[in-house]
Amino acid sequence: MRDQAAVSLIVMTRSEDHVEAINSTLRNAGHPVHCTWLSDAGDLGEAVVQLNPEMLLVFIDEVWTDLSAIIAVKKQSAPEMPVLIVREHVDEAAIADAMRLGAQDVVTLANRSRLQAVATRELRSYRLERALSATLSSAREYREQLQNFLDGSADAITHVQEGIIVDTNNAWSELFGYSTDAALHGTPLMDLFELETHPALKGALVACLQGKWIDHELKVQALLSDGSSLPLELHLAKADYDNEPAIRISITAGKKSVNLENQLTDAVKNDGSTRFLQQRYLIDAINERCAQSIKGGVRQFAHIKPDRFLEIQTAIGVLASEEFIGQLAELLRVQIVPGDICGRFGGNALLVLLERGTARDIETWAENIVKRIQEHIFSIGDKTLSATVTVGLGLLPATAPHIDTPVIEAAIADAVNATRRGREQGGNQMYVVDKADTDTRVLAYDKIWVKHIKSALMENRFRLVQQPIASLLGDDKGMFDVLVRMLDEQGNEVLPTEFIAAAERNDLMKNIDRWVIGASMSFCANRKSGCIFVRVSKDTLLDKGIIAWLETQLKSLKIDAKRLCIQVTEAMATQHLEQTKHFAANLRRLGLGFALEHFGTGRDPLRLLAGIEMNFIKVDGSLMQGLSTNQLQQQRVKGLVEAAKKKQIETIAERVEDANTMAVLWQLGIEFIQGYFVNVPEEVTMSGDRR
Repeated sequence: MRDQAAVSLIVMTRSEDHVEAINSTLRNAGHPVHCTWLSDAGDLGEAVVQLNPEMLLVFIDEVWTDLSAIIAVKKQSAPEMPVLIVREHVDEAAIADAMRLGAQDVVTLANRSRLQAVATRELRSYRLERALSATLSSAREYREQLQNFLDGSADAITHVQEGIIVDTNNAWSELFGYSTDAALHGTPLMDLFELETHPALKGALVACLQGKWIDHELKVQALLSDGSSLPLELHLAKADYDNEPAIRISITAGKKSVNLENQLTDAVKNDGSTRFLQQRYLIDAINERCAQSIKGGVRQFAHIKPDRFLEIQTAIGVLASEEFIGQLAELLRVQIVPGDICGRFGGNALLVLLERGTARDIETWAENIVKRIQEHIFSIGDKTLSATVTVGLGLLPATAPHIDTPVIEAAIADAVNATRRGREQGGNQMYVVDKADTDTRVLAYDKIWVKHIKSALMENRFRLVQQPIASLLGDDKGMFDVLVRMLDEQGNEVLPTEFIAAAERNDLMKNIDRWVIGASMSFCANRKSGCIFVRVSKDTLLDKGIIAWLETQLKSLKIDAKRLCIQVTEAMATQHLEQTKHFAANLRRLGLGFALEHFGTGRDPLRLLAGIEMNFIKVDGSLMQGLSTNQLQQQRVKGLVEAAKKKQIETIAERVEDANTMAVLWQLGIEFIQGYFVNVPEEVTMSGDRR
């Protein structure tokens, strides 16, 4: 029986003894050969086809056929099969002649070890060649299948290597307005997108190649072949192309019309020019949102109105002015994040309900809108023009007992009034109405809140929530920011935006801070975590007894001090520089970490970096507003990051709300991010009095 997995050989000779000699020699070398004896050279072609041998050995002194004729048959039937010539005597001239005619080598039975070595070499070479051919064949087949898939896919798909387009399907080429797929091959990907999109796209490509981009949608402005632009959402995934790392970018076909029912609903509710909600449906959506409690931060209305609109109408015509409003809305759409509610409000105005971390975040967002529109050139028919807008802001007060219709109307009225005042001052600006006349109302609210806060402290009705801090550069380090919540007498959660301001005005923050620090230490003692960030108020920063209290707590709970990082705001550190230096130095002595939050918007942040020893800076969330399209803000953040790295201070970006911002932060070298895009705050259940 033929050996399993035997190496098939043909031995062309007149002597059966020679066949046995070859068989035993190669088996002794570890090759389970099966030798087929061929005595007639005329049968070689048929034998090669039937047996598919891995080697042919020819005892050329006994075969009455020229070597050239044997090689000719071999090339026709099995061109890759190696041929060894066996002679009684071997010299270099014989080897050269045989190799010139197409044989691989010449051997002799008199030197069995060389025969074994040459046969082993040629078998290995043949098998490698065969494996490579099979791999290339499979690769060609796979590529053909992939190309057929791409060509047949309704999604627009391209492959990018080192920023260069190496392959596209028909849908991609057609979307960008090119007649053939090959028209884009070899061109830089960035050429297909507006300049302001480049930082986010570059960051996403880097993150994806590192395996850190997981199912995020990137919003971009595409540049089509006719010079027009188109807003798109890209999906990026790591892939291979021609056995080299690549990024596959796809644009889902028909995403805007997932189903007919949604499409019809949008058509009914949305304004035809802006594609934002009509005023009636806008108000309904606002009322519905305000009936839900906010997860954190602030709610504010932005009222956006073009300046000198009558002059614009005169320049382009009344009918064309609707197209102008539509283009204005598209510029605004790029700055809208999921969760914002936007609609047309009156003839030429837009109204947006925004939820952000702080009022400063919203002011920065509004300033970016003003700047973006001021720099844009509108193209209406055969005319071009520039325009400006005024953005008025109106705050929904967190201290209001109920967010009902009168409160909503008052906040919208504030925004509209702010727009009017800003336009009276020349327009092209963000404007907030001074609400100093509400001081009496604030004082009335304070009386209520002071009572609630003191009661909550006495009855231990505070809770912590933790917000994960995600790493952009490596593995998750188990870092969390802790936030405090108060429970009312019915057990309902009360956000800090509702009671912290009253606590600050009435000297209650020191007590709240100590509860939060004590609860955070207990959390560290009971659960594994990398680092917990705890913010403290000005009262605690200036408290001369806080360091001794912290030292006592650390000894009592026996926790690793480096797992706790105390943070204060940049504004507090600037206002109380010497006290902050002393505070930070004492924290370091205890082994605790120190961080500055809301960093980068003060008068001289670099001076703070140079003068205070710290472990982290948290770049202010207001700098994240519009970061993906604002090059000045990008340079500002980059400068902060570079300065921090020189001091070996780690960087965290606050209030990151979308994938585009995250992608740009990758480019800028930020190490960690936090915000609702990473994760909403999660409750940490604490029990017992921690004061």
